[in-house]
Order: sequence, then C-alpha cells, then structure tokens
Amino acid sequence: MSRDSRKNVLAIVLAGGEGKRLMPLTADRAKPAVPFAGIYRLIDFALSNVVNSGYLKVVVLTQYKSHSLDRHVTQTWRMSTMLGNYVAPVPAQQRVGKRWYLGSADAIFQSLNLITDEKPDIIVVVGADHVYRMDFSQMVDQHVESGAPCTVAAIRQPIGLADQFGVIDVEPDDPRKIRDFLEKPKDPVGLPDSPNEVLASMGNYVFDADALVEAVTRDADVDSSAHDMGGDIVPSFVRRDQAAVYDFKDNEVPGATSRDRGYWRDVGTMGSYYAAHMDVVSPLPIFNLYNFDWPIFTSYGPQPPVKVVKGEGGRESEIGDAVLSPGVVVSGGSVRRSVLSPEVRVDNGADVADSVIMNGVRIGAGAVVRNAIIDKNVVVPAGAQIGVDPEADEARGFIVDDGLTVLGKGQVFPT
Repeated sequence: MSRDSRKNVLAIVLAGGEGKRLMPLTADRAKPAVPFAGIYRLIDFALSNVVNSGYLKVVVLTQYKSHSLDRHVTQTWRMSTMLGNYVAPVPAQQRVGKRWYLGSADAIFQSLNLITDEKPDIIVVVGADHVYRMDFSQMVDQHVESGAPCTVAAIRQPIGLADQFGVIDVEPDDPRKIRDFLEKPKDPVGLPDSPNEVLASMGNYVFDADALVEAVTRDADVDSSAHDMGGDIVPSFVRRDQAAVYDFKDNEVPGATSRDRGYWRDVGTMGSYYAAHMDVVSPLPIFNLYNFDWPIFTSYGPQPPVKVVKGEGGRESEIGDAVLSPGVVVSGGSVRRSVLSPEVRVDNGADVADSVIMNGVRIGAGAVVRNAIIDKNVVVPAGAQIGVDPEADEARGFIVDDGLTVLGKGQVFPT
C-alpha cells in the first residue's frame, strides 16, 4: 500500500497560460487547449498523469480565452460523482477584488475556497502545457517521507543548457534537499553524482496543504512579488530551508520503454511544439503514444476510421512515417513525416511533408505543404505551395517562425 493512500490529495492544474510564443495557435485559445498529436489537447497530458496516478479530485484553473479549454475539459473529463470524484474547470472568479489572476500563485490564492471545501492533506500542483508521462504518487510518497512541506519536481539537463531554465541547487550531502533556486544561472554547479548535469524545475509541485495556503496568503500581501509559483512561492520555502526536490529520473511509469522513459518537453515555442510532434512521428517514437499501461485520455468525437484510397486517374496514395487521426481521408495524395488531425482531407496529387495539420484542413489537389503548421479549417487551394519559399509565405501574410510556416485558424489563403 502506498504511503500516500490515506492522505486526501487534491490536484490543481494551472491552465491560465496565454502562450504568446505560440501565436497564432493561441490567438483564439489558451495554450493548454492547443491541439497536439492529432487528437489531443496539451492539457490532456497533465490530466492523464494526475488521474493515472490515482488522484481523482482535480480542479483546473483557467483564465485566458478559456472557452475551448473549458468545453474540452467539461465534455471529456467526467468522473464518478457517486464516488466524489471530479475534474472541474474553474475560471477566474474575482473573489478577492475586481482583478484577474496576477500570476500562478495568485490564481491559487484567489481559489482558496476550493481548498477550504475539499480539506486536503496534500496538494499536487501541475502545469498544463508540457508533454510527458509521470506517476505523481511516487513524488507524493517521497514528499511525505521527507517531511518537507514543499517538493519540486526536476528533470536533469546538460549543464550547458542551465541558462535556459530555473535551476535547483542541491545540498552536496543531501541531494534531495534544495539549497538554492537559481533563475537561468550563467555559472552553475553540476550535481554531486553527475557534474555535467543540473536539475531544472518541471513546474510540478507537491505541498502540504496548510503550508501552501499560508504561503500564497502571505505572498498576496507582498507588493513586489510577481505572485508566481516558481519565481516566488518555491523560493520562499527554500529560504526557510523547507524545500525538497524530486528527481524525475526516479519516476517509474508502467509500460515505459528505454527510449521514451523520462521524456519531458516544454512546448512553449513553435520550434519545440513542432519538434515534439516529430518525436511522436519517428518510427521508433521518442515519445510513445501507444503505451496502454499509462494511457493519455481524450475525446475527439464520433469520427469514422482513416481512409487511404486511390485518387483521380487511379493515382496511388503514399503514406510514410505519419500519424493519421480518425476521420482523415487521403485520396491519391502523399503524406510523409507529418501529423494529420481529424477530418483532414488530402486531395489527388497533393504532397504533405514534415508538417502538422489540424482539424478540418483541406489540402487541394496538387498542393505542396512543407515544414508547416496549419491550424483548423484552413483551405489550401489546388496547386498552392506552403513552406517551399519562406519569403513568399511572409509576403502572403503568413507567419514564418523558426523555419516553419504557420497559418492560424481559418486563415484565408490569398489569391
């Protein structure tokens, strides 16, 4: 029996992120609602990890353009009310004044009624926009065993990348105890057992409930605070010598392979979002969606099966290293190293490669799509080219970011 089995655990998913660096994908939706790998939303990974860990009382704090996110959570994530379980989206409520959330810590402070109602012993706080698998019950076990009121999940990164992360400096004689929390350090010190690596915060935390309530309440009165969990709340625990670290390498997820074990990607930029899709597409996937021992749950509606058929004149379709979602129809087209979401149509002679295509996109006959991310309901005219000439794409009004041509939801292809 797990040591946390008698603890009342509440999970809080922070899903208010605006995701400015993913524009135009976030022009009409919150970052956690951005589609991923065809049938998922980014938030599905956080929620699947929480419920697979056995924590079935979950609140999702939303704010920025939250309609599609709220709708997805409400329609997809339904628990047994008879057993008192729930996944509840909670928008900003302005309970402490006429203002929106000032930061992730303020989001929890303004939602303390949820904690008061549930009366948890332990609170698991997770971000909603990373792609990974993690068993949080193992982190909770270590948290309870350590006696520390705050535990931060961390992933090992090469020391040369330390200036890109919030880095956790551990005590040399106690690698589970946080000595300092360093924001993008220029001259970091490597880990005691691995001098060429540092621990980077994953944005996932476990707290004793009373300690978290006290911390966010105290922080609310500090005018100079950014009211951020990683930037203000965790450092406050570190200063009081009350913070522990959980090393992600110790997490054992059922069904994980040696290739995808320990996978975690922050998809905060267009380049990293695209790269995560290519991780899924690769023949031996770096992130394996087919682990049925730790499923990623979602809902994509009543879609028919994928259909790959000959096109006009008997032209054969060609598919290679691709993820095709339900409802996709390829009629004499070519799809390589790409992810196609539900209801995508690839017409006769169209050629799609190295691209991410979202719901309802129509690729016209003879069109060529390369190195592109195309959001929902875009119609690519017959014979058109996207991603072949970045300068021409920019001249058409398309966004070119990190070598990728990006079309927003419903964007009209100029004639």
